[in-house]
Amino acid sequence: MQKVIFDTDPGIDDAMALLFLHRHPDIDLIGVTTVFGNAPIEITTRNAQFLKQQWMIEAPVAKGAGKTFDPSRAEDHFPTFIHGDDGLGNIGVPETVDVPLDPRAAHHFIIDTVKANPGEVTLIAVGRMTNLALALKTEPDFAALVKEVIIMGGAFDINGNVSPAAEANIHGDPEAADLVFTAPWPVTVIGLDVTTKTVMTSGFLADMVKENGAAVQLLSDLSQFYISFYNMRTGDGMVVHDSCACVYLTNPELFETRSGAIRVVCGGLADGQTIQKPDGVTFPPGNWDGHPSQKICTKIEAVRVLSVIRSAIVRGERG
Repeated sequence: MQKVIFDTDPGIDDAMALLFLHRHPDIDLIGVTTVFGNAPIEITTRNAQFLKQQWMIEAPVAKGAGKTFDPSRAEDHFPTFIHGDDGLGNIGVPETVDVPLDPRAAHHFIIDTVKANPGEVTLIAVGRMTNLALALKTEPDFAALVKEVIIMGGAFDINGNVSPAAEANIHGDPEAADLVFTAPWPVTVIGLDVTTKTVMTSGFLADMVKENGAAVQLLSDLSQFYISFYNMRTGDGMVVHDSCACVYLTNPELFETRSGAIRVVCGGLADGQTIQKPDGVTFPPGNWDGHPSQKICTKIEAVRVLSVIRSAIVRGERG
């Protein structure tokens, strides 16, 4: 069993990823931490509580950051046109959900849980990297105790999705992401280079519902708004960004990676751009020097990834 803390901003594709982590037989989901991003922090936290309740998830939920790591950054807009006003496809999530929160702030929950399980915890972060950056700032040495960090974010060899240069999660808090990428822990980045190739059609999702009733029906209901958004971009279906990061943990053989130091552009025209200096490529001295080599995903076996998602969510089996 692989111990996982899921750092998330639910969010529709976050919901699918959460159900995957909950249902996969090789994953021990030991915590869910929330961050602002797809919606304000009050809404993303309530959504995590709602999904925990509906899917009977035992892992505690800890509320996280509601503003950027650098508080001087201007407040960003929230993508209601992608995730709906309630963050879960306008399905009518209750205003309040009677599910208790862990009393600790998310970054303290992360630090405490990692220190209690040294070398055993994988952090999967699929929103802004703010909670992870706050944890590093609060206790820098805890990074050495983390088994692995898997991130959904960035765009390296293709354009971004909020600007030609930047992907949304990184663009939403570039300073946090730069700190996370340059910290002394192993990071793998699953970015738009591979997630945009992984499209789940509405028919595929409908077949999942037929196989496994209520839990997947809720997932299907909240996904319809997201599918409508992608209808003009990918045709029928939706891009399952966040679930790709989770599948990397269980099935890394379905991905190809490239290693090298990663930096994030903080400010200016290319704000939020992720740039890797590949290992073995020589440049004059610069801002990538002296930072750890991290991995980015460059290729994905999309059909097999979708099969892994289906096996876990529908049957509770490894793919």
